[in-house]
Amino acid sequence: MFDLESINDVLLKTMSRGEREVMRWQQPDGQWMPIMASELYGKVRALARRLEGWGVQPGDRVVLVAENRWEWPVTDFATLAVGAIDVPLYGTTTAEQLGYMLNDSGAKVAVLSTIDQYKKLQQAGDLPALEHVIVMDEVTSEEPESFKELLDGWEALRERDSAFDDRLRSIGKDDLATIIYTSGTTGQPKGVQLTHWNLASNVNVTTDEMGFNEHDSAISFLPLSHVTARHLDYAFLCHGAVVAYCPKIDKLQDALKAVRPTIFLAVPRVYEKIRQSVESKAGLSQMKSRMLRWALRVGERNRKAIAEGRTPGSLLWKIANRLVYSKVSAAFGGRVHTFSAGGAPLGHDTAGWFADAGIRILEGYGMTETSPVIAVNTPKHYKLGSVGKPVPNIEVRFAADGELEVRGPSVFKAYWKREKDTAEVFNEDGWFKTGDIGRLEEGFLLITDRKKELLKTSGGKLIAPQPIENKLKANGLVAHAALVGDKRKFASVLISPNFQALEGWARSKGVATDDHAGLVKDERVNAEYRRIIDSVNQGLAHYETIKKITIVPEEWSVEGGELTPSMKMKRRVVEEKYKTLIEGMYRGDAGKGE
Repeated sequence: MFDLESINDVLLKTMSRGEREVMRWQQPDGQWMPIMASELYGKVRALARRLEGWGVQPGDRVVLVAENRWEWPVTDFATLAVGAIDVPLYGTTTAEQLGYMLNDSGAKVAVLSTIDQYKKLQQAGDLPALEHVIVMDEVTSEEPESFKELLDGWEALRERDSAFDDRLRSIGKDDLATIIYTSGTTGQPKGVQLTHWNLASNVNVTTDEMGFNEHDSAISFLPLSHVTARHLDYAFLCHGAVVAYCPKIDKLQDALKAVRPTIFLAVPRVYEKIRQSVESKAGLSQMKSRMLRWALRVGERNRKAIAEGRTPGSLLWKIANRLVYSKVSAAFGGRVHTFSAGGAPLGHDTAGWFADAGIRILEGYGMTETSPVIAVNTPKHYKLGSVGKPVPNIEVRFAADGELEVRGPSVFKAYWKREKDTAEVFNEDGWFKTGDIGRLEEGFLLITDRKKELLKTSGGKLIAPQPIENKLKANGLVAHAALVGDKRKFASVLISPNFQALEGWARSKGVATDDHAGLVKDERVNAEYRRIIDSVNQGLAHYETIKKITIVPEEWSVEGGELTPSMKMKRRVVEEKYKTLIEGMYRGDAGKGE
């Protein structure tokens, strides 16, 4: 257990490593370069000095819009070093959203990754509070200001400085560290205010049982504007692990091969895609397909050993491991000993599939408002299908309707300038209402669905959509699924196909693949998806079964607006976008009522 009181203590703890590597980044030519602890220290000091020279005071806000790159933590630590508050935003933020959050936060400085982000800022409208704009990439004019030039002379600052260290320690644990805007699945983004102690108290307890140390490495590719990724980076640095920055997810496979990390953290969609890729490749050969199915059956018989962190000793398992499981592990670089998932629910089918392939995924659960971790599976305490045991300093309870409520030092105090919204998420006795439905089993927390997303049929039956959607996504032809049917007689579903897999299937059946719109209307394609639905329906209660299906001609994405940057579906956006198609499935109210 760490004894951090502020996030500045993370920097101080990291600096104690002197000339040891703490970070890694990739040059344009593909070469990976190390960053030593003393180099990080010097760059943070250089940027902090420049911020102070501009008059940035404790409590001022600094907006940070960038992909995962070494400049991100330098900006983060420098901002916190001077007592200012950083406001991280996703790189996919639109000009309109950027303008809203810059003005809502009253940011004095904006640090951007690219000239494209700068052009976006120029389209964001009037920004009266903004005084300085910095761009991390090379700039050819005096405006915006060059990140590289601001760090000039950092080499002379890499030696420990007692005055600077004292400044770091002077920042109070209750001082505000960051404002993180929620991703907006339920409307206009709200700024979650997190103090140094909110963040530090969570880092202190979440990775105790993971066994991370200075021999470990991890790839930071989930957006650092998401609190889960940022939290884990802080924890890795405290453990002495090397953090390698991968700015784009389409570069992840190359990074995995080059870095060969020992720790892998991803949102569930990344695991789903890897599973779908393995199944798709196996499907090209009847022999490979049979081998995969056989290996997964062998693995299923050994789930208990995998769940307990043991290597099964049977001869069949060893053969399956050599022929199949090792190939799945190789997709992650071949050295990962700890697999984790967070940011969205990991479907039981996906978790079970990987367990059968010899990979135990330690799922966790939390929210931006809880800094973030509420519960997490660990190598010592693991239960498949759960999100782990609540961390030691978090109390949990359940309301009469099953909603999870929590309290503890990592729970935020308020939304930025939103008293009414703040009051709505706290009970009179100060417990935070998560909005998630769950229960405890043998001390492990199980989250069953979002309270606001439960569907209620016209017959009064409640349907939890996420478990059903996750079952559908277990099939390689399904990228995303949205169950609908609130206030209707029966449930229906919108399917967003995995078009890469679908096109491969279509070619094998002689179906034209030139046009997505035509492809999803093909009778043979619809029959195949109907078979997927029928298979899932077999495991559902009668009132939960899906009666109608519509396949849409788009694969949902962050860029398209259907997904948040952490790959959670924006249900309201999807329902509004496909309102006409949904109405079509219920025209005449065909089907049996419940």
